[in-house]
Amino acid sequence: MDAPTMKLSPAAAARVAAIAAKQGKPAILRLAVDGGGCSGFQYRFELAELAEADDLAVETDGVTLVVDPVSLDLVAGSTVDFVESLGGAAFRVENPLASAGCGCGSSFAV
Repeated sequence: MDAPTMKLSPAAAARVAAIAAKQGKPAILRLAVDGGGCSGFQYRFELAELAEADDLAVETDGVTLVVDPVSLDLVAGSTVDFVESLGGAAFRVENPLASAGCGCGSSFAV
């Protein structure tokens, strides 16, 4: 079986770098999956101080995306992007494992 992969888009990396610099924190974005939301699971984003030993870590433009092993089972192969539109700006997960999602893009089902 291939090792799970993740991608962090350049737009997401730039946004994380800007937020981290403003808050004086390392440019490490943690993606986690929690139960809940309108579709069963919801994405949670936060700046992390460091990656844990068992995290998957992916770097783009000097910014690191980290995902814990439990969450990785639900988001493997995903791309984390940052999109700006008339409706607002947000991090979005393009998750190939999701069978359904909500309109706002913050929750999903597998």
